[in-house]
Formats: sequence, structure tokens, C-alpha cells
Amino acid sequence: MNDYYADLGVSRQATAEEIKRAYRRKARRLHPDVNPGPEAESEFKRVSQAYDVLSDPTKKAAYDRGQDPYGGATEGFGQGFSFSDIMDAFFGGTAAGARGPRSRTQRGQDALLRLEVELATAVFGGEQTVTVDTAVLCTTCEGQGAQPGTGTRTCSTCGGRGEIQQVQRSFLGQVMTSRPCGACHGFGEIIEHPCFDCSGEGRVRTRRDLTLKIPGGVDSGNRIKLSGQGEVGPGGGAPGDLYVEVVVAPHPTFQRRGDDLHCSVELPMTAAALGATITVETFDGPTEVDVPPGTQPQDTHTLAGLGVTRLRQGTRGDMVVHFDVKVPTRLDEEQQELLRRLAESRGEGRPEGRMTPAHGGIFGKIREAFSGR
Repeated sequence: MNDYYADLGVSRQATAEEIKRAYRRKARRLHPDVNPGPEAESEFKRVSQAYDVLSDPTKKAAYDRGQDPYGGATEGFGQGFSFSDIMDAFFGGTAAGARGPRSRTQRGQDALLRLEVELATAVFGGEQTVTVDTAVLCTTCEGQGAQPGTGTRTCSTCGGRGEIQQVQRSFLGQVMTSRPCGACHGFGEIIEHPCFDCSGEGRVRTRRDLTLKIPGGVDSGNRIKLSGQGEVGPGGGAPGDLYVEVVVAPHPTFQRRGDDLHCSVELPMTAAALGATITVETFDGPTEVDVPPGTQPQDTHTLAGLGVTRLRQGTRGDMVVHFDVKVPTRLDEEQQELLRRLAESRGEGRPEGRMTPAHGGIFGKIREAFSGR
């Protein structure tokens, strides 16, 4: 009797996965398509027979007891050795475990849709209706695929196995091949009277509305998962999940940076110089802002806690008001005279340009804006 463990190069304590890996390595190297020649062919047959025995728990147990693993049958490759076993070893598949009729019931696919929301909804959260076009359970046949009052019958071609097996002779010996049954498409059963509404699929497409709860703090690219709201599977299988990808629409006034909101407010030159109290609009309603005397262009004022809700935290960011000081471009003679008198009183009648450090002034503010500081 051959030493099958030595033929595969494994120990007697080798697991089923180790045996499969060892056979896969040797079979790839010795296969006649890769390594032609009588010696390689003979060794390939010996290795294949070793795998045939050691991969079958019954044969392996008999062999380990010193008995004939084939129960007295003539030794030689091909005694009940399935071609699908070779494919398993070559490609790491699970064809042996997949044999038998396929199930008509399968899980449905996940679905994805994009939803545009207003910035106010992102700030506070809310609810929004979404329209979903997906496959749902066929209510006529309740997912069975057959007309009410009818059912399925066992396929007479494959006898309900879902596959057709053929034994062919080759230089390897007798090789058994399996293929899905063409009559029942591998299901083992045939629906003689398919449902008129779903044509035997057990599901139909329809459009439905869902109410989506949007949490405060969502941003563009965030996805909200609705479990079990995706596609119903074939044969009335469990539905997949629905993912809603949020897109926050641009706002005409506010710009979002993380959890903070930024806006710009125009100030007259006089208000910036003298100081003032102005009213700005927020998502929480009108709010008064004190403008200190001597406010410079692009100075800011922070309104704490009036920004975007922090996702899954409940606290909120800030609202930052940027002051845009406007210098008048059209002055009448009286206004010009007043400004001249002001300039003279401040010693600015003949101003001289003064260079400022590159890290300060308007250029510094521009750099900070682009660097995000």
C-alpha cells in the first residue's frame, strides 16, 4: 500500500487544510499541461490518489487503520474521485460544499442614494422624506414565485439535485464532472406556473417614500444607514440595507468650516472707527453684535455656541463674524471737507506710506486665511 502522507509530503497529524495546500502545490507543478512527460504524469496520478484518500474522512480513517481505503476496489486514481475536488485543490474553492440544489432565496443587494439637505438641517438635524426605487416583496405570491394555489415540482432531469454528473475516462482515469442542471438552472425544482406579477422572481420593483431622520452635525459625504430598507432578494430573500449619502447645499450667507460657521458683515468706515452695535442673522434668530471702536478690515467677532451641532455630541461650534470695512468712494464737497479737517486734526494731511512686516497687516491676514489659521 502506498504511503499517501509521504506522497503529499505531510505528517500524519496534518489538518485537512494542510493536506489541500500540499496537494495544490504538487498538482500545479506536476500537472501534464505544465510538466509533460511520463514521469510527471505518473507522479501526478500518485499524488492525486493520495489526495483522494486523505481528503475523504472515511477513506482516510480506513487507511490509517491499515485497511484498503477503497473497500477492496482495485487501486488506481479515479475511483470515485471527483473533478470538482481537483478544482478545489487548484483554486482553493469549496465546490464540494456547494454541491446540491441552489436556494431560490437569496439576500438582496444594498442600495445607495444621495440626498441634498439645507445647511439649517445640518446645523440642527431634522427629518426629510426620501423616495426610494427598489425591489420589494411580491405580495401576490408572497415571494414564492409561483401563482397562488400552485407550487413547485421536483426537476425530473436532475432528480432534485440541481446538478448533472457525468463520468468520463481520461489519461487520469475516470473523472466525474458536475454542472448545473439546465432544466431547473440548479434549483432542483421547477416553477410550472410563475407568478404573473413578478414572473417567478418573488419580488417586484416599486417606488416608495421613507422618512429619514438626519442627525445634527452631518456633513457632505456622511452616510446614514437604514437597515433592511434596501433591495429584497430573489425568492423573497431578506432585504439589503439602504445607505443615504448626504450632500449639504451651499448657503448664500454662511460658510461652514468644521463645526464653525463663518459670515461677513459690511461696516461703514465711520462705524468701524467710532464703534457701533449691529444686528446679525443667525440660525437661532437675530443677535446683537458690539463693534468696538477702531475695528479694522477682516477683524472678527465670535458668537460662541451658535455654530453647527457636533455630530453625536450635542454641543455646538461657534459662529465667526468677519467685519468688512467699506471705504466710501463717492463724497460730496461737504463730506470731503469734513474728512480733510479730520485728517489734519490727526496729523494725516500729508500721509506717508509705511512698510509693515510681511507677517502682519493685510498680507498676514491673507496668508492666515489660506493656511486655515
